[in-house]
Amino acid sequence: MKENKLTSLEFKWVLYDVGNSAFILLVTTIIPIYFNSISKAQGIAESDYLSYWSYAASISTLIVALAGPILGTFADYKGQKKKIFLASALCGAIGLACFWIPNSWLGFLALYVAAKVAYSLSLIFYDAMINDVTTDERMDMVSTKGYAWGYIGSVIPFIISLVFILFYDKIGMTMTTAMIIAFLLNAVWWIAFTLPLVSSYKQKYFVERQPHAVRQTFARLAQTLGEAKQRKKVFLFLLAFFFFIDGVYTIIDMATAYGTSLGLDTTGLLLALLVTQIVAFPASLIFATLSKTKNSESLIKVCIIAYFLIALYAVQLDKQWEFWLLAVAVGCFQGGIQALSRSYYAKIIPEESSGEYFGIFDICGKGASFLGTFLMGFITQITGHQNLGVAAISVMFLIGYFFFHKTCQIKD
Repeated sequence: MKENKLTSLEFKWVLYDVGNSAFILLVTTIIPIYFNSISKAQGIAESDYLSYWSYAASISTLIVALAGPILGTFADYKGQKKKIFLASALCGAIGLACFWIPNSWLGFLALYVAAKVAYSLSLIFYDAMINDVTTDERMDMVSTKGYAWGYIGSVIPFIISLVFILFYDKIGMTMTTAMIIAFLLNAVWWIAFTLPLVSSYKQKYFVERQPHAVRQTFARLAQTLGEAKQRKKVFLFLLAFFFFIDGVYTIIDMATAYGTSLGLDTTGLLLALLVTQIVAFPASLIFATLSKTKNSESLIKVCIIAYFLIALYAVQLDKQWEFWLLAVAVGCFQGGIQALSRSYYAKIIPEESSGEYFGIFDICGKGASFLGTFLMGFITQITGHQNLGVAAISVMFLIGYFFFHKTCQIKD
């Protein structure tokens, strides 16, 4: 086997990134603008719109932080991981397909929270599958290619959706019809790229199911939390990850909402974030190549520093061209920091307990990002200045770098 050639199972694992990334691209671009139009029609102020969107993102990630470790622990039982993964992915896709139904801003936010929770839960089990689909030596490469192909693959349904949304009147349809097509198209895309992995995946590492499974699940979770504290390298990495990935996901979740609240042209925002996806594809592959000759610890440090500078730059952002520059910069490092963090963590945890450990990982990642989105929304609401909300995010990267540097000093 060629070193860079993916096996059939690795390829199908990568395909799920292609499928679910369509949802998250929609959530970070078109959907905040769609929500803005609903809330504005119902008399919600621009600054409140950003705050409500921030709070919804915070609620969804908080739910995942609470449910993720429990479901992740249960998924480690023999034959459970694939079932729970499929259920989460299907619930998320069905929620996305129904986004056009609510006609009130509160109803839409409730459905958004439900779909985002299902999406995030599916990623816990998906990330935990990496130990079953590849080896430690190939993990950085496979993980990075997942993000890379996810970025470029998600662009296809996004561009088709964008054509309908931007030119609906010329095509001869209403905006509502265009949005229905966009939601349904991306939901079908998500499901289509989920099925290949589901059809081939087999759980190699597992824990035998015991009597009183629910009680045993909580007991094992408590045991794992205790073990994580004893495993100093794992504990410090999770602490570092909590802070630096919090900043990353806040920037991803809030970029369009932030630009919209500043009054920037929405079409320009959408195209700029399309550029982010396109730039992220080759940038992620570059990180995959670098991971063969450079250790992942050094590469993660570079990404954290880059994101700190990006957050500082965003504080003064108030022009369209500045947002474009921000979008390109994010694209250069987004895939690298996510993929390398995922594979780095997978290599330092016990393989047979990957589900429960990735459940904890999700608390410190997507589950913990409620802090960044909440801070951004809260500071914006009490000060009336969106830029001050962004300033709080830059501090996350400094704290994350400090703890990651401590992690790197511990020998395996």
